[in-house]
Amino acid sequence: MNSFVRSVSQVLKGAAQAFQTFPAAIGCALAFAIVTMVRIQMDWPQQESYNFLLNCLHWALALGAVFSLAAITYAQSRYATARAFLYANLSGAAAAVVAFLLLYQFSGLDPSVTGTRFVVVSALAAARMMAAITVSFLAFIYFAGYPREVSDFARSFFMTHKAFFIALLYGSVLMSGTSGVAGAIQALLWEGMSEKVYMYLATLTGFLAFTIFVGYFPDFRPGADDERREVAQSQPRFVEVLLEYILVPVMLALTAVLLLWAGRTILGGMNVSFFQLSSIATSYTVGGIWLYILVTHNQSSLTKLYRRVYPIAALIILVFEAWALVLQLEKFGLKAAEYSFAIVWVVALVSALLLMFIKEKAYPAIVAMICAMAIITVLPVVGVHVLPVNAQVNRLEKTLVSQGMLQGGQINPAPAPPEQSVREVITDAVSYIASAQNAQLPAWFDKDYNQPDVFKNRFGFEMTWPQPEPIKGQQGYLSTNLSLPSQGIDISGYRWVLIVGPSTDKGQGSATVQGDRGVYRVDWNFEPPNNPPLVRVSLDDRVILEQDLNSYIDRIMAKYPLSERPQQAATVEDMSLKMDSPEVELLLLFSYVDISIDVRSDIHNYWFSLSAVYMNEK
Repeated sequence: MNSFVRSVSQVLKGAAQAFQTFPAAIGCALAFAIVTMVRIQMDWPQQESYNFLLNCLHWALALGAVFSLAAITYAQSRYATARAFLYANLSGAAAAVVAFLLLYQFSGLDPSVTGTRFVVVSALAAARMMAAITVSFLAFIYFAGYPREVSDFARSFFMTHKAFFIALLYGSVLMSGTSGVAGAIQALLWEGMSEKVYMYLATLTGFLAFTIFVGYFPDFRPGADDERREVAQSQPRFVEVLLEYILVPVMLALTAVLLLWAGRTILGGMNVSFFQLSSIATSYTVGGIWLYILVTHNQSSLTKLYRRVYPIAALIILVFEAWALVLQLEKFGLKAAEYSFAIVWVVALVSALLLMFIKEKAYPAIVAMICAMAIITVLPVVGVHVLPVNAQVNRLEKTLVSQGMLQGGQINPAPAPPEQSVREVITDAVSYIASAQNAQLPAWFDKDYNQPDVFKNRFGFEMTWPQPEPIKGQQGYLSTNLSLPSQGIDISGYRWVLIVGPSTDKGQGSATVQGDRGVYRVDWNFEPPNNPPLVRVSLDDRVILEQDLNSYIDRIMAKYPLSERPQQAATVEDMSLKMDSPEVELLLLFSYVDISIDVRSDIHNYWFSLSAVYMNEK
């Protein structure tokens, strides 16, 4: 019991000392919490116009906090002087100020581009801030592993994990306790208490958890508090058991699976979805290097086997992953997913080679390479926001020129629809290019080409999407999501527009209108998610038309096959359905259609948003 109390008091004491050991980092974190609470206090209509300013502050202060950790740790571990400590704190504060000024001046995305009411921080600016934060945090871990006599990168890496989970535990307990007290007050004493109280508590708890995280680290000055550093860097027995007897066998099993897949690929060819492979490969690469570092000082036979096997197995697997990447590039060209996979592949290749030849001495080089790759991905010309877009522009331009559709810097409609593979390439490239932000596009390209009607008028054929890969194994959901484009509709042949009222508990909405023959009633019967809608029209309580939407669903699925593709814009013809009877004719107009299937259970789900029903009496 005494040891437990001593441990808790030591953690809380460290949190209090964090204000002295990392003042700039704590100051930025405190400012981050204050900005968050200001944001909570402002209601949404008032907050919306300040979102850009508040987002800039959040990003800048987050960078300032992490950069300060790295700068102060470097100054204390290398120089341990009052002047170096002062300069490190000032540099952290300066980093936050400079980041805010740059964001506020140059990161705004015009509302005309995003469709929002106010300026927002661009995705590119956010990615660059995330890259800077990542580099700063990795630098902090590296600097914390000095001097070499008492620490190294592997020990510093584990110490950071240990500090994080301790802070997470204390923060979770603190949040649960304070929320429980607030809930009791709301239930027993103050029923009208604002829900914002819980948001304030979460913000304050997050700040306190950060101070616990920072305060857990020892004094990094050479020779100071070596005993505390030794405790912070040591792996408890349960962690050793977790790594040695659970995670290492799991990673060895995954290695065996991937090696078997490589052998199967040699015999039967590449038959795995690229996106499935990329997710597994990324997990294996990141998880493998992470585990390798954590078991660096573990001398059990199983962990020694893992450290010998992982680099060799990774190199073998990387050869086949490169094959899969080449096939994907030949089929779809370079996009963001392929770009990211290539970055991970390069990191994995170099890391495996370094670990094979120089083992734990490779860690600084691996960290430096990861930092370099993080920076490269957000640079002009070679960044993920530029290189894939340029590659798709070149792919589209080459295809159009080969078909004689691009001449003199102008796109000419095809006199006859090209073969399906060409139409798929053009559709795929146009869709990707049109969705790009912060990219310089050629003068002959217009982002409106992504609208089905505009696309058909410009290229001379309808958008043709690549067929989805065959469903294999236990996958999740495939879907078709269509939305109504913004354009005019000719309704001259219809007399009334009926807005179906809100649905009842049974999923039925209805509208009535007085016609020449009597009172017409249109019923929209829809019970999502598993039953297709049913339309029923009655004349003076006599049913004159009853039809479900199964044929319409078949038509949509034939033109837009179920896939993992995100929401698409459709034509007005696709989003409308005509019905008729001897008495009336109807036009149903949908604003949104979602058809999906759970592959594992073979259950179809439907969602239709009925915009209006146009009706004419014959």
